[in-house]
Amino acid sequence: MGTMGWRLLGTAAALAAGAVATKVVGVGWRAVSGREAPVDPAEVDETSWGEALIYAAILGLAVGAARVVAERAAAQYYRKSTGHLPNADSIDD
Repeated sequence: MGTMGWRLLGTAAALAAGAVATKVVGVGWRAVSGREAPVDPAEVDETSWGEALIYAAILGLAVGAARVVAERAAAQYYRKSTGHLPNADSIDD
């Protein structure tokens, strides 16, 4: 697995983690507030600024944390498979 393999693995892991985190936050938001998550900024009559900003902060934190966890797990898998950590900056491969 070369640099391209790492880039594909890391990107796929980060995208999947972000999608899962978004779903989890949406379900959690609905469970706590009893309303759908404020995902559409054009719906200004449906949600307040405060509610929209709180949702954005929670979602940003969750997606960021999920991405870090996924990329670190992917790097550990890469190391186990190849014997070394990935170097995504390398263009040798």
